[in-house]
This record gives sequence, structure tokens and C-alpha cells, in this order.
Amino acid sequence: MRRAHLGIVVLVIGACSTPSDRADPTYGLGKTPNVAQLAAMDRDVDPRGRGLPAGEGTVSQGAVVYAAQCASCHGARGEGRAPSPALVGRTPAAGHVFALDNKAPRTIGNYWPYATTVFDYVQRAMPQSTPGTLTAAETYSVVAYLLNENGIIAPDAVMNAQTLPAVVMPAARFFVRDNRTGGRLFR
Repeated sequence: MRRAHLGIVVLVIGACSTPSDRADPTYGLGKTPNVAQLAAMDRDVDPRGRGLPAGEGTVSQGAVVYAAQCASCHGARGEGRAPSPALVGRTPAAGHVFALDNKAPRTIGNYWPYATTVFDYVQRAMPQSTPGTLTAAETYSVVAYLLNENGIIAPDAVMNAQTLPAVVMPAARFFVRDNRTGGRLFR
């Protein structure tokens, strides 16, 4: 008798699901990107600046873009607004104490090792509500603004594929480049 009930339950559940339910493992969430959408996302910039696009931006242009696209989350001057982190600040100015104090604020000015990867992150992930929508010029401008606010570049600096990789970040000396070549060796 129990087998008969189990069989009826299986039949009822099977009858309630449609073939399209079983064929769609995403349950109707998201969508497959087309070739153009994939191409727009398929970009990366390394620490040396390989992959930086054409375009340029200035600190003054960046102030305008930042106010419109970034300030609502990160504060008017990059001071942070919970839950979004601060972007501006050189504290601790005397050293790199992050290994000793996990609550020390990590900002572009005191923690980020490469200006080029700031560009890469901003272009890919910001603004949070519409990631990847900033143009190359807008991204160069926002990065220029943030670098200037952190006291890293001059107010009249122009950021582009040639000048951005030349920016020396204050925290660069605290990061160790991974020199592993692969294979069995591991340190």
C-alpha cells in the first residue's frame, strides 16, 4: 500500500512540473550574455598597465563624475559612508600596520599597491548599482580625482594609459610580487 501512495505522489509531482521547468537549470534567473556584452566585460588591467584602454581624464573632470556617480556611497570627499568604505586617507601615515590592526582603514592612499588596478576595479565594479557603465574617460577621471584626494598626484595631472602606470602608490613597497612560475615549486 505504501508503494502505491509513493507512486501516486511521484506521478502528481511529475505532472505538476513542466518540461520548461526541467530544461532551465537557472530557474529563470539571469540571462546569458551576448557576444557584445561578453566583450565589454572581458577586459583586465595588470599592475604594469597592460590592458588600459585609450582615453584620458583629469582631476577636475573626476570631481564631477565622482559627485554624480560615487559620492552617494563613498561620501562627498571619499571619507566613506557605511557600508561603503573610505577611499581617501593616508592613515596610518607612519606605517603599514594592517597585519597588526585588522580594523585599520584600507584606502587607496594607504593600502592599494597599484594605480592601474584601481582603474581596473573601478571600471569593472563601479558604480555598484550599475557596474561597468563608466566610460574609459570617466574612469580615468575618477581615478585621477581619487589619487589627487589621497595626495598621490598633482591637481593638474592627466591620467591615461601612459601616465597611470607611472604613478607610484605609497603602499607599493609593502606588497611582494608573486614570482612563482608554476609547477611543483611552491613557497
